[in-house]
Amino acid sequence: MIAATVTVDGSRRWLGTVREMEAPELPQPPRGGTDAQVVRNRVARTAWMGAGFLAVGVGSVGVVVPGLPTTGFFVLAAWCFSRSSPRFEQWVLDLPHIGPMVRDHRDGLGMPRRAKVMAISMMWVAISLSTWLLRDRWWVAAIVIGLGLVGTGYLLWRVPTKRSAPLV
Repeated sequence: MIAATVTVDGSRRWLGTVREMEAPELPQPPRGGTDAQVVRNRVARTAWMGAGFLAVGVGSVGVVVPGLPTTGFFVLAAWCFSRSSPRFEQWVLDLPHIGPMVRDHRDGLGMPRRAKVMAISMMWVAISLSTWLLRDRWWVAAIVIGLGLVGTGYLLWRVPTKRSAPLV
């Protein structure tokens, strides 16, 4: 058996024999977190935090305004906070209704079917209202409809549909 010692802050500490030594416990990333590193530059960190709070603000408005996405802005906020403040990143991930959707997006699980149907329905309500209000400018209405088709296609074919848990 070999005895092991280590120098920590100029002092020597007994760790025990090689057989008794355990691997040190490494810090765990936040639940649902990313491997992104917090930026060391204070100005950049402040900019990322400001962008995160801006995304939270716009996402919060999206809760009550039809047609304005909510989850996408909270995903962006969590990403910005992962580069500036792990505490606020965890705050976004722990939000009661938004947090699970942000974590599912990060894990590549997609959107629940009900959320997809609701998102596409609200998107087309907003598109219909916009085209009706812009009926005098047909070319702007055509652009709005075209972008609505692109958004619908993206949600249908690029965003995976989260499978619901089996009923047992």
